[in-house]
Amino acid sequence: MKGWELNQRASADPDDVRILVVEDDASVAQMYRLKLELDGYSVDVAGDGLVALEKARTLHPDIIFLDIRLPKLDGLGVLEALREDASTEHIPVVILSNWNEKELVERGIKLGALDHLIKSQTTPARLSQRLKDWLKA
Repeated sequence: MKGWELNQRASADPDDVRILVVEDDASVAQMYRLKLELDGYSVDVAGDGLVALEKARTLHPDIIFLDIRLPKLDGLGVLEALREDASTEHIPVVILSNWNEKELVERGIKLGALDHLIKSQTTPARLSQRLKDWLKA
């Protein structure tokens, strides 16, 4: 997808926005998914890093919310692989994790994450409210 296509999608209705939530805790994933779907977004969930990469490559989501601690391939490994693949390098990624050590945050930003949010401080409503800003970035 070219940059101008992404901008067209970013200004579209929530119904046209596909989100990938990468979270290994099913109850946490469901909590975010329900709120985002209630707000009109199309949401897919991946429970581990390898499934996340597969879904990113096949679904081409408009944005990915990515946990760091994941089975099979951690979130930073997922982010690195996304950035190395021409078909996924443009997808905006927001890290959503309980881990906020300085080196993890810095590495995520260096790999191209738009933001690093702490799950315990980020309600599903807040995540949904900030979506339009991230999609414009």
